[in-house]
Amino acid sequence: MSHLENFSSIEAILEQLESNRYIADQLLATVIYLSYHMNKPIFLEGEPGVGKTEVAIVLAQIFESRLIRLQCYEGLDANSALYEWNYPKQLLRIKMDEHSDRTPEEIGHVIYSEPYLLKRPLLEAILSSQNDHPVLLIDELDRADEEFEAFLLEILSDFQVSIPEIGTVKATHKPLVVITSNRTRDIHDALKRRCLYHWIDYPDLEKEKQIIRTRIPRIEESLVVQVAGFMQTIRREDLMKKPGISETLDWAEALLKLNQGVLDQQIVEQTLGCILKYREDIQKFRSSIWTDPDKRSQLLAACQITPC
Repeated sequence: MSHLENFSSIEAILEQLESNRYIADQLLATVIYLSYHMNKPIFLEGEPGVGKTEVAIVLAQIFESRLIRLQCYEGLDANSALYEWNYPKQLLRIKMDEHSDRTPEEIGHVIYSEPYLLKRPLLEAILSSQNDHPVLLIDELDRADEEFEAFLLEILSDFQVSIPEIGTVKATHKPLVVITSNRTRDIHDALKRRCLYHWIDYPDLEKEKQIIRTRIPRIEESLVVQVAGFMQTIRREDLMKKPGISETLDWAEALLKLNQGVLDQQIVEQTLGCILKYREDIQKFRSSIWTDPDKRSQLLAACQITPC
C-alpha cells in the first residue's frame, strides 16, 4: 500500500495506527491526516507517558521509513542539532598530508567535504528527504532553551541550511515532523502557529483496556479489567507524577512476568514501583491512600479485588 493510500482518509489512518498497535481517537487521526496533506508539523502536548513519542514511531512504521529523533535537553544548540565538523578526523588528515604535494587550499577542500561532516538529526532529516520520506521527531522541546526554539523556527520554515564550506542543502520533500512537549514550560506562539496542535490526555477506561489488549495480546481479560480500573482510580489522586499509559503497560507486563493472573492487595503493594515513580507518591499511597477506608474501598472496587 502506498503512502497516499495509507493517508487517503481519516478512517484509513485510524486503521493504519491500530494495525501498528497504536489506539488513537478521531481527533488525533484528523490532525495526522491534515499534517500529511498540508505539509505542516504536528505539535503534541500532554503529560509524560501518554503516547506522544509513540505517534512518531508508529508513523515511521506506516511510512516504512527512517525515524530521525532529536532528543531535546537544556543547553541544546544548533551545532548539536544540525551538524559539526569531525575535528579529530580533520587533524589526522592534515597530518597525513603534511609531506604531500597538496596545497593548503586543496587540503581544505578535502577536509571540509561531506566525509568529514558529522550529521546531526536536523541535517539528517534534510538529507534523507531527498531520497526518502523520513519522520522527524523533536522530542520534549520544552526541555530545550528558548534560544533553540528561534533556531528551530527558521529550520521548520524552509528546511534548508547553508554550510559555508559546502553550500546550501535543501530538503526535496519536507519530512513529516512531530514535536512533543510535556508542558514543563510554555512554547513560544510563533512556533505553535506553524504547527497543527493536539493535546493527548490520559485515556478513559474503555480506551485504556483496548490499549492493554492491543499491546499485550496474551493477557487475560480479567487482568485487563483490573489493571485499567486501578489506573483510572489512582490518577484521581493528588500525586507528584500521575502514571501514564506507559506505566500501565509496564505494570501489566510485570504482572505477566510474575505469573500473576489476577490482582490482589499483596501484589499491588509489591509492584508499586511499576506505577509510581516518586518516593513521595509511594509513601502517600501507603500512608494515606491505601489506609483511608473510603479510598481503599474505591481502589479495591475499581480493580475488583475482594478486601482481606
